[in-house]
Amino acid sequence: SLVIRGEKDERAVLCSKDKTYDVKIADTSNMLLFVPGCKTPGELNADPAPCNIIHSQIAGFSKNYWELRRCRPKLKKLRKLLMEDPYEGPDSQKDQTSTFSKYTTEDLLSLIQASEEEILHQLQIIDACKIEGYWRILDFDYEMKLLNHVTQLIDSESWPLSKVPLCTCLEELGSLEPREMIEHILLSYGRRYVDDGEIFFEMLEDKICRAVAQMLLRNAVKFNLSEFEEVWQQSVPEGMTTRLDQLQGLALVDKSSRPETIFLLKVEDLPEDNQERFNSLFGIRQKWTEVDITPYIQDLCAEKQTVGALLTKYARSSMLNGVKVYNSRRPIS
Repeated sequence: SLVIRGEKDERAVLCSKDKTYDVKIADTSNMLLFVPGCKTPGELNADPAPCNIIHSQIAGFSKNYWELRRCRPKLKKLRKLLMEDPYEGPDSQKDQTSTFSKYTTEDLLSLIQASEEEILHQLQIIDACKIEGYWRILDFDYEMKLLNHVTQLIDSESWPLSKVPLCTCLEELGSLEPREMIEHILLSYGRRYVDDGEIFFEMLEDKICRAVAQMLLRNAVKFNLSEFEEVWQQSVPEGMTTRLDQLQGLALVDKSSRPETIFLLKVEDLPEDNQERFNSLFGIRQKWTEVDITPYIQDLCAEKQTVGALLTKYARSSMLNGVKVYNSRRPIS
């Protein structure tokens, strides 16, 4: 089945079960006629009756048709809706008195311009969870609190980070937080597997290090890079190693400042429209290397489109101290 999605202020898109298409009206030089009971040549040939001229009533005509073009699903709104009322835990007074809407799968299907599979996949990417039938995103402080409970338990039990038992985690931490929240944080920050009939999780080093970095950077405008790297390594669970490449699309290093600094710049906070995204990036930094800008534009690439093709269209290249850099094609106000 196909469904057209979009609110009154949005351009319509057409969605199948797993793909999204832009819908545009295209003109045709051949007029299309609508004839009730019209027979094809094949049907006429099969008719044993002698062929006569058939007088038909034309019910309508059209000089245009809808042209479909595969496009990126418009998923930024999904996170925006869920962030109106992040889940702060079962004891939160705010959750009990909140006037914000909560969203079921059906609600999201009617509001988000994307196919069902694309929406469900994005919910998984942003670590949304279902609470009492509604999709919710955890408040970042609550998420870090849950993750801290799990990493402290791993440390106290001296478990290897590659083999964290679900059953013991639920038993030990179930008195502190709802068991489904403990399991959700393990699913968010670990890879689930079964060994000898028991469920274990392998904790994802890159994702945990990234979350700790966000926690450290979110309250600072800019952070001295060398000091940050030292504090960051001290803050992650023992046995994990921090690397700057874990922060792609989350934080940006300013190598031109002395000393070098790092600051929070999340790709999900940038505009969804291509031109607006580039305007925003060139407003933050006049010249970008391809390595620095790639994490912030990769999600804009359409099917079979490369980052290089996007840069050719929306940016102008030049050489700076022997390094290729990109700047805006138009003045940035």
